Amino acid sequence: MPTEFWHELAIAFCLMLILEGVIPFLYPQRWRNLVQQLARVDDRVLRVIGFASMLAGLILLYLVN
Repeated sequence: MPTEFWHELAIAFCLMLILEGVIPFLYPQRWRNLVQQLARVDDRVLRVIGFASMLAGLILLYLVN
């Protein structure tokens, strides 16, 4: 059982890397501009966005399972 968990976690991590790489691959200049804009955003705003993203992922995971 535990090896199944690590295998699925590895698959999930690989899929995340693939999805994260799509935008820089297809639109490198737009991605660079986005990163520059994000560098100017306040830390508190980034934390709220990160928390909202984690919460959305948790809710979607619950709904899928």
